[in-house]
Amino acid sequence: MADERVILVTGVAGYWGNRAAAKLLDQEDLHVIGIDTEVPKTNVDGLDFVQADVRNPVLVELLQEERVDAVLHLQFRETLTPSETSFDQNVMGTAKLLAACSEAGVKQIVLKSSIMVYGARPDNPMFLREEHPLNGSKKYGYIRDWIEMEKYADSFRDQNPDMALTVLRFGNIVGPKADTPLTRFLREEEAVTLLGFDPMMQVIHEEDVLAALAHAINGGYPGTYNVAPEKGMPLWKMLGLASKLPIPVIHPLAYWSVSLGGPRLAPMPLDYLRYPCMGDMQKMRDDLGFTPQFTPEESVRELAPQQRVRKLLGKKGAQSLDQDRLRDTIERRKRARARKAQVEG
Repeated sequence: MADERVILVTGVAGYWGNRAAAKLLDQEDLHVIGIDTEVPKTNVDGLDFVQADVRNPVLVELLQEERVDAVLHLQFRETLTPSETSFDQNVMGTAKLLAACSEAGVKQIVLKSSIMVYGARPDNPMFLREEHPLNGSKKYGYIRDWIEMEKYADSFRDQNPDMALTVLRFGNIVGPKADTPLTRFLREEEAVTLLGFDPMMQVIHEEDVLAALAHAINGGYPGTYNVAPEKGMPLWKMLGLASKLPIPVIHPLAYWSVSLGGPRLAPMPLDYLRYPCMGDMQKMRDDLGFTPQFTPEESVRELAPQQRVRKLLGKKGAQSLDQDRLRDTIERRKRARARKAQVEG
């Protein structure tokens, strides 16, 4: 149809690109083109798939030919240790995609990032605003690449003021299907924590991540936004809700072990298990106009495997957790109805 809005989603062979494309296709009057170097293993009905690399210089011709209105960039190679390959795919790939969008006249781009780019530090303020320096540790490949991608995006935004470039810095993502640092940490049988430290953490459900991406690409929200529930959660409370057994270790020993074995020994960077890294959500609420549906407690409770719950809490404890989960669902549905009534009223 002539009035269809054309959105291109990168990384559709990956989890986030695939899920985001499927969510967008639930809407009317959208033509969704998905690109990736590999064919998606999970079929998305209605997706117009093109097998291509975002670094391909001919990409600009595709954007022009298809008259792409907006690009949702979700192609990202997550690596624990920094590598030239991941830098080329993540950072240089983003740079070349943005250049192609500029040349083709694309008016809107949305990028996915993380509040981890701020870094977890003892001198952090309680809440980090979007203009705070990006002090995240570059020992972890994915954090380094996020930081470099954002630096390039800032420079690109200054040179292309007519383009609506949106960067969403998500809190720690959890969910039954998402493969993220915090989800991997919470899925392990035992959690290595740092003795004497219980930092506040921000948690966002994977469904809220997808909702925020769709919200951003459907509107025009240039700028950078922290995205997570405004309420944080202490690490040890999170472990309890996930029915996870904490193993406190003195921090010099933990850091020494990681220095010998590399980041692969720690699903979560140790600094984030020691110091706070909490984003300020005022801009998300006031300017982006987005509110996550799931509370942190609801998000974490979903991760507790029933077998582990029965082992740690017993039969009554498992039944109690099931009841809490159902209450969470009821409360979430009530909040959604209240928000809908407020909008319609």
